[in-house]
Amino acid sequence: MSASSSGGTAASNGAATSSGTRQAAAAPSQPAINSIQTTGGAWATVPMGAATGPNQFWELFTRPSGSSRWRLETPPGIATNGAIILASQGRTLVAGIRPSIDLTYSPVTSTSDEGQSWTTSAPQSALANHPDALAAAPDGHLIADGQDNTISVLAPHGVTWSTLTSRNALAAATPCGLTAVTAVAYTPTGTPLVAGTCSDAGTVGIFARTGSGWRADTPPLPAVLLGQPVQVVRLTRTPTSDVAVLQSGTSLVAAWRGTDGSWSRSGVLSVGTGEPRSVTFGKNNDLAVITAGGRAETVTGPGGAWHALPALPAGRAVALALPAGGPAQALAATGGILTVWQVAGSRWARAQTIKVPIQYGSSSGS
Repeated sequence: MSASSSGGTAASNGAATSSGTRQAAAAPSQPAINSIQTTGGAWATVPMGAATGPNQFWELFTRPSGSSRWRLETPPGIATNGAIILASQGRTLVAGIRPSIDLTYSPVTSTSDEGQSWTTSAPQSALANHPDALAAAPDGHLIADGQDNTISVLAPHGVTWSTLTSRNALAAATPCGLTAVTAVAYTPTGTPLVAGTCSDAGTVGIFARTGSGWRADTPPLPAVLLGQPVQVVRLTRTPTSDVAVLQSGTSLVAAWRGTDGSWSRSGVLSVGTGEPRSVTFGKNNDLAVITAGGRAETVTGPGGAWHALPALPAGRAVALALPAGGPAQALAATGGILTVWQVAGSRWARAQTIKVPIQYGSSSGS
């Protein structure tokens, strides 16, 4: 079962400031710490409870549009040790749960009323270990990247997933030296997109489905990204566009896909070695990253330059959030406490504290 029930309580609203023998499946990568927007509000998922192991549970929080406060809305009745994968579909938030411990498949559930009720979809066999392993189309179709190297789709109200392609078939059809799939997505018109890492230098591995085949659908790259392989760190559909985050060596750029299929990009951000710890998508083409070195940076849209946020507040796990119409926020989790911090000039001001009722020892695959 889930580590918590729907509707956690906020414990305080302050003004302080801060600069078994069972083994779990492969641990989710850090980028699974994630925040996205639906038209109904902001969502964020972070690991809580223990630092690792069967008493670590991924929790889901929402801040509905028009509200200044977050609340706990982890889907009930599901073991969430393996991470919660988020996808946006208009007002609807779709959540897929990665396998862990005794949970050998991926439950898929959705809510269109900010977590007040959840609708179960057909489970996926086992979602892959990246934050864009699940995506939703405007018409209700779902696409998933599975641990079995298969890209599968689910029709609205469907009862079984069907194979769209495999990673090996995609690599053979797209001669760029595809070495890994890192994201699946849909365009606003419902065209499936699959992204990954190509071994050919300066080649972006984003591919769109055309009939029974695939074609490259790639943004332009700045010169600094042309000399090395390019990794598609993130690719997701926001309320306004598809957004990709690309990294080559120590350089990172964001790119936005327009409704006409053309791409535009941000300036270049130097991030050092390693992929970002997390990427956050806002409602109005803004996004934020936490670099491997722990820096927080934001960009407001195509052509924009990156801007540093204050040094992040302390927490075992920290997710950035970009609520519409307000300053950037940081959700810092340690144990069963989530503290919400808000940018206030050159510092973070504490805005809210949520006590999460972690059910230690409750992990199971049922």
